[in-house]
Amino acid sequence: MDIEVLGRYLSTLPADDDHPYRTGPWRPQTTEWRADDLDVVSGEIPTDLDGVYLRNTENPLHPSIKHYHPFDGDGMVHVVGFRDGKAFYRNRFVRTDGLVAETEAQQSLWAGIAEMPYVAKREDGWGARRLMKDASSTDVIVHRGVALTTFYQCGDLYRLDPYSAMTLGKESWNGAFPARWGVSAHPKVDDATGEMLFFNYAKDAPYLHYGVVDENNDLVHYVDIPLPGPRLPHDMAFTENYAILNDLPLFWDATALAQGAHVTRFHRDLPSRFAVIPRRGQLEDIRWFEADPTYVLHFVNAFEDGDDVVLDGFFQGDPEPPDNGMGDKWQRAFRFLALDRMQARLHRWRFDLRTGHVKEEPLSERITEFGMMNATQTGRDYRYVYAATGKPGWFLFDGLVRHDLHTGAEDHFSFGEGVYGSETAMAPRVGSTGEDDGYLVTLTTDMNDDASYCLVFDAARVGDGPVCKLRLPERISSGTHSTWADGAELRRWHTADSPADALGL
Repeated sequence: MDIEVLGRYLSTLPADDDHPYRTGPWRPQTTEWRADDLDVVSGEIPTDLDGVYLRNTENPLHPSIKHYHPFDGDGMVHVVGFRDGKAFYRNRFVRTDGLVAETEAQQSLWAGIAEMPYVAKREDGWGARRLMKDASSTDVIVHRGVALTTFYQCGDLYRLDPYSAMTLGKESWNGAFPARWGVSAHPKVDDATGEMLFFNYAKDAPYLHYGVVDENNDLVHYVDIPLPGPRLPHDMAFTENYAILNDLPLFWDATALAQGAHVTRFHRDLPSRFAVIPRRGQLEDIRWFEADPTYVLHFVNAFEDGDDVVLDGFFQGDPEPPDNGMGDKWQRAFRFLALDRMQARLHRWRFDLRTGHVKEEPLSERITEFGMMNATQTGRDYRYVYAATGKPGWFLFDGLVRHDLHTGAEDHFSFGEGVYGSETAMAPRVGSTGEDDGYLVTLTTDMNDDASYCLVFDAARVGDGPVCKLRLPERISSGTHSTWADGAELRRWHTADSPADALGL
């Protein structure tokens, strides 16, 4: 492995830090690396694996003002690129305005998710509740050959080079970016049309917007989605003709909000509501459907089946798990992040556009979340979901599952004790002929070896274990969201002598 240190950031976190989401598997990094010709620990890198895997990570550099939440950390993007049977690695911080300001001040300047807004040391800020730092540490997607990172509660879109992870600045959509509201995590890219669909939300009416950016990077559609009050949507979905948004009964308590406190409550007496709107539809075109109360952190896919719009996602059986006295103080405080406490299971909703009827059913009894699929099938009928299993009581991924939605079969792989993975992206094989004809790529944090690896699986044989295992130059922090971009979608990928040097975006 040919490695080079590209940069280091100064951290002011205490040496005796005991916060479980800043230590152990979540220990943040301060070093940015260039690593070419990654060492192959086992197996062989498939020669028909061609493109880049990108993963975003919460990576704090400074103690919080009072109470740290794992979603507060600064964004760091990891890139593993594959071409010609070789692999390279890069990692870089997302150079957000917040990161730059706090690096200069050498302290946290904004309130985090678990803090009251008034503790912020600056009067500006981002997010649906304001006075927060836009860490751009939640999701990462690729649109028009450029990587885009997003923030949990709405913020700027930061443009990154998908090869080097270098920050290229903020997205402007040719001057039409909705700067006051920003964009939520989880905008969606439709590879078939080149469009990006997105939403944003805030504490002032109409509380939700939906928009479309076309293949030329122009904002061509932006419409109000009026809600009864402030909500906390986290994801959306789309089909060939429709977008699906949501109004779920987990949101800020109105009484506390009136006093300036952002306390999340699950309102069990309210239904889940789903808005189905034509992709370029107006307010009068929205169809609302009511279903069982729940919260859905992530959807997998949606498609049309005759008069039905079918939506798949992870239904939470207990969006507000009570403190049962089990575990240490940290497990109890962050029980809202543990998949087993939330009882997250793969679920399907059917919205009948003709009758307005809703039918819903569980697709699996296994607790999983963070589902991925072959992106070529997004918005269309599909068969396979690749999802994460969680370590009981913790926000850590201890394995992955391949859900077969046609047969109900599940193929499971456990990373092993002390090994934690990332959201697993599906990479279609070059010249693939089927939905599961490709590879799964993920990054792991191995506490046994104090090391991190990139694992590649045959997407059709998950239970067989990885077909290759590559060593990274440093143990990385545990993290969540990822994406895959085929080499064919990336500029200069096949014309540069080395894909790691295919810069110039």
